[in-house]
Amino acid sequence: MLPTEENHVPPRYRYEQIADDLAERIASGEFQPGSKLPSRRELIEHYGVTEPVIDRAMQVLRIKGMTETLPGVGVFVAE
Repeated sequence: MLPTEENHVPPRYRYEQIADDLAERIASGEFQPGSKLPSRRELIEHYGVTEPVIDRAMQVLRIKGMTETLPGVGVFVAE
């Protein structure tokens, strides 16, 4: 079946996939409220992406109110 406007799902950007994965991990309790997320470097290595992709994913989580960023300290799960 060929895609039509009604059933066409646009491709998702990698940062969206990463933000969704991290959001699911937060929701499942893998990352508890108040806990620090892995470092940018660890996330880059884990997901095999560049720094701007991780930064954009972190921005999505912050906008959704799921995380809080403390400059120079890290990203924490919102309480």
